Amino acid sequence: MSSKSILARLDKVVDDFCRRTRYFREKMTQGRARMFAMQHRLNTRQRNSVLKLKVATNCPDWDTRIGIIKACSEEVIADHEHGGGRAHWEILEDLGTRIGLKRSEIRAATPLPTTQLAWAAWEGLMANRHWLEGIVANTCAERANVPGYGTGVMRKHGWFGLERHRWGKLFKLSDDELEFFELHEEADIEHSDAGWRTVERFAKKLHMEEEVVAACEKNLTVWEMYLNGIGEAGDRLDTR
Repeated sequence: MSSKSILARLDKVVDDFCRRTRYFREKMTQGRARMFAMQHRLNTRQRNSVLKLKVATNCPDWDTRIGIIKACSEEVIADHEHGGGRAHWEILEDLGTRIGLKRSEIRAATPLPTTQLAWAAWEGLMANRHWLEGIVANTCAERANVPGYGTGVMRKHGWFGLERHRWGKLFKLSDDELEFFELHEEADIEHSDAGWRTVERFAKKLHMEEEVVAACEKNLTVWEMYLNGIGEAGDRLDTR
């Protein structure tokens, strides 16, 4: 692949995100893990029941639209291929109970200010942009679950491979108990590959190479804020 190709440029943006984000590089703690379980359960529901569907609504390519809706249904309704018929947020909720959270506590969680700000930013980046920019917004963070970005364990196994390693060591959990991360290692490769292929197919045709790279940069800046906000709030849990 040429270094100037659109996918190579997007891959560089994702690699930069994986290398610079503090949440990936700083130590995982019990407070950070618990805060992630509560916030990411909320975020999974919001992104897949509201934000990603706005992109699907705007998308004129029928196959791409159906693909988005199918991926969203796995996250919020039922994933029969990877999750045994459970929605991904339900699997994350189960994981939260294994690391010391009560189910009632998880369900009563409210979004952090940084999570709320991320949702507001994504509303603009996904609902009020060209659909191809929205495709990038849908998939750019999922791309971080694909091996080859960042350094160390993350580069070898992807973001959720890193989390599976860190959470397993911290909480003495088996791979089966950490199924939330493992299923995303599989599902997000599939989802992000579909998004990357769509961008490759349409970006040059629509003369939108610069726009999709900029969309990737902006969205990953929001993800960086979202994750670092979880880390900071988790640190406050650790000091209680």
